[in-house]
Amino acid sequence: MTWIIAARRTAVAPANGAFRRLLVHELAAPVICACLADAGLEPREVDEVIVSNALGGGGNPARLAALAAGLPEAVAGLSIDRQCAGGLDAILLARALVESGAARLVVAGGAESYSRRPIRMATDPDGGPAIPYDRPAFSPFPDRDPDLHMAAWHLAQRLGLTRAQMDAWAISSHTKALAARTRLRDEVVPLAGIFDDAFTRALSPALAARASGLVGDITAANAAVAADGAAFVIVSDRPLGPNPLRILAGHTCGADPAEPGLAPVPAVAQALRRAGLAPTAMHMAEVMEAYAAQAMACVAACSLDPAIVNPDGGALARGHPIGASGAILAVRLFHGLTSGNGLATIAAAGGLGSALIVNR
Repeated sequence: MTWIIAARRTAVAPANGAFRRLLVHELAAPVICACLADAGLEPREVDEVIVSNALGGGGNPARLAALAAGLPEAVAGLSIDRQCAGGLDAILLARALVESGAARLVVAGGAESYSRRPIRMATDPDGGPAIPYDRPAFSPFPDRDPDLHMAAWHLAQRLGLTRAQMDAWAISSHTKALAARTRLRDEVVPLAGIFDDAFTRALSPALAARASGLVGDITAANAAVAADGAAFVIVSDRPLGPNPLRILAGHTCGADPAEPGLAPVPAVAQALRRAGLAPTAMHMAEVMEAYAAQAMACVAACSLDPAIVNPDGGALARGHPIGASGAILAVRLFHGLTSGNGLATIAAAGGLGSALIVNR
């Protein structure tokens, strides 16, 4: 058996906002230290640190985070990149290490500085000037590697989702997050004087209607803002502490890269099968809201009760620090699930989906 015995995160701040001067390891290290303090553990007890990071320039940020957090030099640190799904996949990888006996205590999660991401340049093999680009390819087939805003718009069109419906989902996300602001501070490690998710606001239909358009009916109101943040958990082979979460199952899979928003559906189905549970057995579900359309589609396709989904708001009210977003979902489950079964799930570019099922 494996258990999540501590879970913390920073607040989430929009890119070029409150965390704009902080490097990835400077976001990660305070959260790692807080997790250890919550669990009553010494740094020397940690066997490994796994950090998801999607936008950095390499160099093994997990190693930097481990050293910055005061962990022993023997902790090598492992960095992974599975884009949006990486934070959740880091936790699933930690579970595999613990279950295999290769480790007993693993710190796992993600950290992302959208503000400090490096400028990307593609070299010219013929000796011409390097060409700047914003993102790498997520599929080798150009016709199956859509712009993510466009993919969300196509999904909304295919499912008949209107702008009013997507805006209503976003408004609900902000409303729930505002109502939970005091409670959410229990999971947040204050950093740079920030205690609360900076983007959360009183979003109204009138404000949503004035939001700038991205593609079609996908707007700045119903798409998550690019952001900075970090989130980590401690995965253990023992149920230490007063409120451990038992990890029941997890799954990551690939799906159609042309429809990345639906990739969590088979991941959730497989995780539920492995746990021997039905969607109706879930008491809380944290579903990534990169776009309202994507979240709405997954909730419906996975047969989840909307009443249990993102009860304290989602990424539309927080922002999307790519490598950390999946781990934030797990942190939310750790602090929000009082009893019963919980689900976290997220989609990623390239047609990837990840799901985690826990029990308290």
